[in-house]
Amino acid sequence: MKNLFSAIFAAALLVNVAFAQVKWSVDPAHTNVLFSVNHLGISMVDGQFKKLEGAVETKSAEDFSGATVGFTIDVNSIDTRIEARDGHLKSDDFFNAEKFPTITFKNAVLKKAGKSKYTLTGDLTIRDVTKKVTFDVVQNNGIITDPWGKTRGGFTAKTTINRLDFNIKYNDKLPTGVAAVAADVEIVVNTELVKN
Repeated sequence: MKNLFSAIFAAALLVNVAFAQVKWSVDPAHTNVLFSVNHLGISMVDGQFKKLEGAVETKSAEDFSGATVGFTIDVNSIDTRIEARDGHLKSDDFFNAEKFPTITFKNAVLKKAGKSKYTLTGDLTIRDVTKKVTFDVVQNNGIITDPWGKTRGGFTAKTTINRLDFNIKYNDKLPTGVAAVAADVEIVVNTELVKN
């Protein structure tokens, strides 16, 4: 009977290990969300969001395939290096930061797409619109132990969205018909994850 209980306990322990989740936190000091958009049809204007938080859960500490990902971005932290432009971007022409102070990326799952490559698909919410968005992701140089003994992984994720799909409605045009601010916005997320 003792052997039976031992076997049951060992099996339960194996099941718990099999379904254990490894939690990772986004290191905000080494993570940024960058964006760029065409201006007047002749140049690119870029900026970033300086405040964000995020978390990742993986099935093991060595493999990110199947990981779940979530991010929250503080819209009021937008920075394009021009205060007046930042103010305009916070207005209802763009993000309406007063009414919609956060951008979220939820229910996202990382899927293997090659050596050190993944796709990340989840629900992106900007203003009052939520749409499925897919990022192309590269894992940068595997998983390391930093000089302070912490386990880290680094990733770069890229996508392009149409801002008009998210009710970012500013749509002035030049007399030639060229958009003052293009609809397509390129997004790059660089992140370091730290194992909890």
